[in-house]
Amino acid sequence: MAGSKFRTDRGLTARMVATMSLLGILYVAFVAALYLAGMPLWLLVLVVVGVAAFQYFASDKIAVFSMGARVVSPEEAPELHAVVDRMCAMADMPKPKVAVARTDVPNAFATGHNRKNAVICATTGIMRRLDNAELEAVLAHELSHVAHRDVMVMTIAGFLGIIAGFLTQMGLRFALFSGGARNNNGPAPAVVALAVVVISAVVWGLSFLLTRVLSRYRELSADRAAAYLTGRPSSLGSALTKISGDMARIPSNDLRKAEPFNAFFFTPAVAKKGFSLSRLFSTHPPVEQRLAQLSDISRQLGSGT
Repeated sequence: MAGSKFRTDRGLTARMVATMSLLGILYVAFVAALYLAGMPLWLLVLVVVGVAAFQYFASDKIAVFSMGARVVSPEEAPELHAVVDRMCAMADMPKPKVAVARTDVPNAFATGHNRKNAVICATTGIMRRLDNAELEAVLAHELSHVAHRDVMVMTIAGFLGIIAGFLTQMGLRFALFSGGARNNNGPAPAVVALAVVVISAVVWGLSFLLTRVLSRYRELSADRAAAYLTGRPSSLGSALTKISGDMARIPSNDLRKAEPFNAFFFTPAVAKKGFSLSRLFSTHPPVEQRLAQLSDISRQLGSGT
């Protein structure tokens, strides 16, 4: 791909374009439906444009702050910076900001609406558990998200769901506490609020499904990119196995705090074991599928193909 030595993934590019196109159509229909339902134009512009701008330009800061992380200098985290430096040199890409989150939840994530504002973050939990080769593989995985620009796409794609979810909650509250009297110039406020709730709920559900499908594929793509870049798919597989196994020993309260960031994590923070409906809409493919892919890549590299 242009700008880095990570392998080009046309499947990922096609899926990102398709997802953004479908979300764009959904976005236009969403705004039009809200306006036709009776939502005041000034409020519609304020919510949609304001939230979109805030989400886009502040996404990196929000993610870092919400995880209790902070950007660190090479003097503060020399070993972590050294790993990021090596991976960026191997990938021939600009170095993002480096952050550390002081939590025992073993994970890493990348965020930012473009390469200049990108941040790659590792938790103290993951740095404590992984050896150098495993940490390199995980950070290569996260850097590939930046190089492939899918972090930016997920950031943009996520704001529509945020707006829809926000309007659903606000509409429900307004419908419950407003009167049913009809306005002189239109329907009763409660009717407008309920229409907003229905439209927003449908849009939230559709945007949720679209982003989840893209999210699962982009994780497989990042695994492939990291494995080929480092030439050590077994290190990434070992890291994935360690982190997934250790996640069960993390206190449930810590996992619940981390769960909102699952879409950006290397591997999801799961607070409960066993089957649940949420697994049907997971942000990541099953660990077994990821390990099987890495095993296939290992055989390919071993055979020289």
